[in-house]
Amino acid sequence: MNRWMLEATAANAVQSAVKFKDKVWNLLTDANMWANVLFAGLRILLIFILTRIIIKIVSKVIDRSMEKESRGRLLGDSRRFSTVGGLLKNVVTFICNFVMIMLVLSEFHFDLGPLLAGAGVVGLAIGFGAQSLVKDVITGFFIIFEDQFAVGDVIQTGTYKGTVEMIGLRTTRLLSTTGEVHIIPNGTIINVTNYSLANALAVVDVPVKIERGLEATLALIGEALKGIEERNSNVVAYPNILGIQSMSTSEYVIRVAANCLPNARDAAERQIQSDIKRALEKQTALEAAKAEQEAREQAEQAERAVREMEALEASHSGRESSEVRPDRQVAATHEGEKGEK
Repeated sequence: MNRWMLEATAANAVQSAVKFKDKVWNLLTDANMWANVLFAGLRILLIFILTRIIIKIVSKVIDRSMEKESRGRLLGDSRRFSTVGGLLKNVVTFICNFVMIMLVLSEFHFDLGPLLAGAGVVGLAIGFGAQSLVKDVITGFFIIFEDQFAVGDVIQTGTYKGTVEMIGLRTTRLLSTTGEVHIIPNGTIINVTNYSLANALAVVDVPVKIERGLEATLALIGEALKGIEERNSNVVAYPNILGIQSMSTSEYVIRVAANCLPNARDAAERQIQSDIKRALEKQTALEAAKAEQEAREQAEQAERAVREMEALEASHSGRESSEVRPDRQVAATHEGEKGEK
């Protein structure tokens, strides 16, 4: 009995081996199967080559566009366009590779519906889990793409103001005038004030004592500001003397405005104030010297008048004394004659 069972098992094993061998042989000798494999391989190879070609072409187009846009621009703008170009090329590469993988999987008869649904769920979960990161990256892309500010610009966003040292897809780094470095996530940058895009306007108010004449003061200020463009390169053109801005019982204020280079308003205002202050000091010194000279001349005139008065009084006294002496001599003569009689 056992022998019969062993022989039956062996026979079944042999038949199974023969059937498997026949299946393998049929599979290996199936021309249609090999033709399908060959065509599928060729399609996969063609998909891969076309993907590489598309990526290369799009990258070349992006590079040429960025080179054309950045030609003749500053270094900060060149870096900006380089960053935008790199980001666009990475996005194109990711999309093309993703489509290529989907097409290759379809050649292997994978059901792409559940796979795409699962990828969508995973992407949604990642998006919800990293909302701030996605917001920072998207905002950083639009900051760079829209040319809102560049490296070296002086900007203010919220309470932070400083010079832009670095613009990234996630953060922006600012250096303040007092040395602090602010690292700001791009997602928090809502409103930006850029002080480096256009010429600034330096405005200086000059207080003047009410006793000073208006025309003389305007002429003095105009003379003091001549040649300020050569003395300070931050000043673009000769300042405009706008006139009286305000007035009180003790003083009036003259406003001076000048166009200056971006982010150079403080330097231009300091130069204008220094020139006007030196001119006022010089004018005050001249007025003081003139007043002193006039006082000296008046003192000399008074002294001369006193001397003349004294001389006049002395001459008048001498004249009176000379008139008295003849009268006395006549009286003495008369007395002598009376005595002789």
